[in-house]
Amino acid sequence: MQVTDNITELLLKVLKFTKIRHKIINENINNIDNPGYTPKDLPVEQFSEILNEALSEHLCNNRLILADTNTIKFKANGKFEIVAVEDAKAVKLLRTSRDKYLEMQINKLMENTLNRKLTSQLLTQKQQIKLTE
Repeated sequence: MQVTDNITELLLKVLKFTKIRHKIINENINNIDNPGYTPKDLPVEQFSEILNEALSEHLCNNRLILADTNTIKFKANGKFEIVAVEDAKAVKLLRTSRDKYLEMQINKLMENTLNRKLTSQLLTQKQQIKLTE
């Protein structure tokens, strides 16, 4: 898929983010019985803040600026690297209540799936609008 503008590029980044996060959440669920396992997650709030700042820049100056952080690095050609971080709340729940831990992971999985579907729909609608122009 070819990136045609700033908004499309952001939507593609959200799709990649949700794909990576899905894998990490599945690992958290699959390792529930693994002694010593440390649950992880992606820095969701940090990623969201970067996108919000990029959208603000886009609205003001019609350009896309994505700032690197210690866990998120933006590369050439629309690529980026992201590092999963320890999820302290999940670590505590895994030690104290497996049921609540599993519920938390399932809720994260549902939220992530919803975000992915919404982003896919926005990208599809954006492409359909481009075709009719």
